Amino acid sequence: MEAERELLFKYQMGKKSSFRLKIKKLEPVRDRYMFTDNRHPEKGIMSTVLGVLSVTALSLSVYFSYVNDGQAIMRYAAAAFVAAIFSCIGLVLGIRSRFEKDIFKLFPNLGIALNLVAFLFVVFILVLGLG
Repeated sequence: MEAERELLFKYQMGKKSSFRLKIKKLEPVRDRYMFTDNRHPEKGIMSTVLGVLSVTALSLSVYFSYVNDGQAIMRYAAAAFVAAIFSCIGLVLGIRSRFEKDIFKLFPNLGIALNLVAFLFVVFILVLGLG
Protein backbone atom coordinates (compact mmCIF):
# COMPACT_ATOMS: atom_id res chain seq x y z
CA MET A 1 0.00 0.00 0.00
CA GLU A 2 2.82 2.34 0.86
CA ALA A 3 4.61 1.57 -2.40
CA GLU A 4 1.46 2.34 -4.37
CA ARG A 5 1.11 5.72 -2.65
CA GLU A 6 4.72 6.51 -3.38
CA LEU A 7 4.28 5.62 -7.06
CA LEU A 8 1.10 7.70 -7.23
CA PHE A 9 2.88 10.61 -5.58
CA LYS A 10 5.77 10.39 -8.08
CA TYR A 11 3.27 10.16 -10.94
CA GLN A 12 1.44 13.29 -9.73
CA MET A 13 4.73 15.16 -9.26
CA GLY A 14 5.70 14.18 -12.79
CA LYS A 15 2.47 15.71 -14.08
CA LYS A 16 3.07 18.96 -12.22
CA SER A 17 6.61 19.24 -13.51
CA SER A 18 5.45 18.71 -17.08
CA PHE A 19 2.86 21.43 -16.49
CA ARG A 20 5.62 23.70 -15.27
CA LEU A 21 7.62 22.93 -18.38
CA LYS A 22 4.69 23.99 -20.54
CA ILE A 23 4.45 27.28 -18.67
CA LYS A 24 8.17 27.86 -19.08
CA LYS A 25 7.79 27.36 -22.82
CA LEU A 26 5.30 30.25 -22.87
CA GLU A 27 7.53 32.64 -20.93
CA PRO A 28 9.62 33.78 -23.93
CA VAL A 29 6.39 34.96 -25.59
CA ARG A 30 5.59 37.02 -22.53
CA ASP A 31 9.09 38.49 -22.50
CA ARG A 32 8.45 40.20 -25.85
CA TYR A 33 5.97 42.62 -24.31
CA MET A 34 7.07 45.56 -22.20
CA PHE A 35 4.75 46.47 -19.36
CA THR A 36 5.44 49.97 -18.06
CA ASP A 37 3.79 52.84 -16.26
CA ASN A 38 5.35 55.46 -18.53
CA ARG A 39 3.10 57.90 -20.32
CA HIS A 40 3.36 60.63 -22.94
CA PRO A 41 3.35 64.01 -21.14
CA GLU A 42 0.73 66.55 -22.19
CA LYS A 43 3.27 69.38 -22.11
CA GLY A 44 5.53 67.45 -24.46
CA ILE A 45 2.69 66.83 -26.91
CA MET A 46 1.73 70.52 -26.77
CA SER A 47 5.35 71.47 -27.33
CA THR A 48 5.48 69.29 -30.44
CA VAL A 49 2.24 70.79 -31.78
CA LEU A 50 3.54 74.32 -31.22
CA GLY A 51 6.81 73.39 -32.92
CA VAL A 52 5.01 72.03 -35.99
CA LEU A 53 2.85 75.18 -36.15
CA SER A 54 5.90 77.44 -35.80
CA VAL A 55 7.96 75.70 -38.46
CA THR A 56 4.99 75.58 -40.83
CA ALA A 57 4.08 79.24 -40.32
CA LEU A 58 7.68 80.39 -40.79
CA SER A 59 8.16 78.25 -43.88
CA LEU A 60 4.95 79.51 -45.47
CA SER A 61 5.69 83.16 -44.68
CA VAL A 62 9.17 82.86 -46.24
CA TYR A 63 7.74 81.05 -49.28
CA PHE A 64 4.98 83.60 -49.85
CA SER A 65 7.47 86.45 -49.44
CA TYR A 66 9.67 84.80 -52.05
CA VAL A 67 6.72 84.42 -54.44
CA ASN A 68 5.92 88.13 -53.86
CA ASP A 69 9.39 89.10 -55.23
CA GLY A 70 10.95 89.36 -51.78
CA GLN A 71 8.45 91.86 -50.44
CA ALA A 72 7.08 90.76 -47.07
CA ILE A 73 3.51 91.87 -46.53
CA MET A 74 2.49 92.77 -42.98
CA ARG A 75 0.48 89.53 -42.70
CA TYR A 76 3.58 87.44 -43.31
CA ALA A 77 5.54 89.39 -40.73
CA ALA A 78 2.72 88.97 -38.21
CA ALA A 79 2.62 85.23 -38.88
CA ALA A 80 6.39 85.02 -38.35
CA PHE A 81 6.07 87.01 -35.11
CA VAL A 82 3.33 84.69 -33.80
CA ALA A 83 5.44 81.70 -34.84
CA ALA A 84 8.37 83.11 -32.84
CA ILE A 85 6.16 83.45 -29.77
CA PHE A 86 4.84 79.91 -30.27
CA SER A 87 8.37 78.56 -30.58
CA CYS A 88 9.46 80.24 -27.34
CA ILE A 89 6.46 78.88 -25.45
CA GLY A 90 6.92 75.43 -27.03
CA LEU A 91 10.60 75.40 -26.10
CA VAL A 92 9.78 76.16 -22.45
CA LEU A 93 7.05 73.50 -22.39
CA GLY A 94 9.35 70.92 -23.98
CA ILE A 95 12.14 71.57 -21.49
CA ARG A 96 9.76 71.47 -18.52
CA SER A 97 8.14 68.23 -19.70
CA ARG A 98 11.57 66.64 -20.22
CA PHE A 99 12.21 66.83 -16.47
CA GLU A 100 9.04 64.91 -15.52
CA LYS A 101 9.47 61.37 -14.21
CA ASP A 102 8.14 58.12 -15.72
CA ILE A 103 7.50 59.49 -19.20
CA PHE A 104 8.30 58.56 -22.75
CA LYS A 105 10.73 61.14 -24.06
CA LEU A 106 9.65 61.15 -27.72
CA PHE A 107 7.34 64.16 -27.68
CA PRO A 108 9.44 66.36 -25.36
CA ASN A 109 12.57 65.75 -27.46
CA LEU A 110 10.70 66.28 -30.72
CA GLY A 111 9.11 69.47 -29.37
CA ILE A 112 12.44 70.85 -28.19
CA ALA A 113 14.05 70.12 -31.56
CA LEU A 114 11.25 71.66 -33.65
CA ASN A 115 10.94 74.75 -31.48
CA LEU A 116 14.69 75.23 -31.43
CA VAL A 117 14.81 75.02 -35.23
CA ALA A 118 11.96 77.57 -35.49
CA PHE A 119 13.60 79.91 -32.97
CA LEU A 120 16.97 79.74 -34.72
CA PHE A 121 15.20 80.34 -38.05
CA VAL A 122 13.64 83.54 -36.64
CA VAL A 123 17.03 84.69 -35.33
CA PHE A 124 18.57 83.95 -38.74
CA ILE A 125 15.91 86.02 -40.53
CA LEU A 126 16.42 88.91 -38.10
CA VAL A 127 20.19 88.84 -38.55
CA LEU A 128 19.76 88.81 -42.34
CA GLY A 129 17.40 91.77 -42.07
CA LEU A 130 19.87 93.81 -40.03
CA GLY A 131 22.75 93.23 -42.46
